[in-house]
Amino acid sequence: MAKAAVSEIETAGAVCGCEAQAAPRKAVAVDPEIKSANLKRLRRIEGQVRGLQKMIEEDRYCTDIIIQVSSVQAALRGIGRALMKNHLRHCTAKAMKGSDEQASAMYDELLEVIYQHLR
Repeated sequence: MAKAAVSEIETAGAVCGCEAQAAPRKAVAVDPEIKSANLKRLRRIEGQVRGLQKMIEEDRYCTDIIIQVSSVQAALRGIGRALMKNHLRHCTAKAMKGSDEQASAMYDELLEVIYQHLR
């Protein structure tokens, strides 16, 4: 998220399970199983990226590399979806139950995150 958006949320007083106002910001309601699954996915993606590097070093056929790039992108999007689900379930739900100002700040944050994720 852009720094400007973060500072708007902080000044608007968003209350979030992720402790948006804390420095550094940290998640507090993370399910250990989800965290473990995300870390396993990231390790797998790391291996895929190393495989891509090797494919390029070996001058592999371009379309084979492009297919693997797409696979890495899809895996990263999957992690993003899992993180978004957790954020919606915990942080967003808490902020939306707060004041109108807190709910509005969270709404703005969500839009920014969604726009970034769709890029």
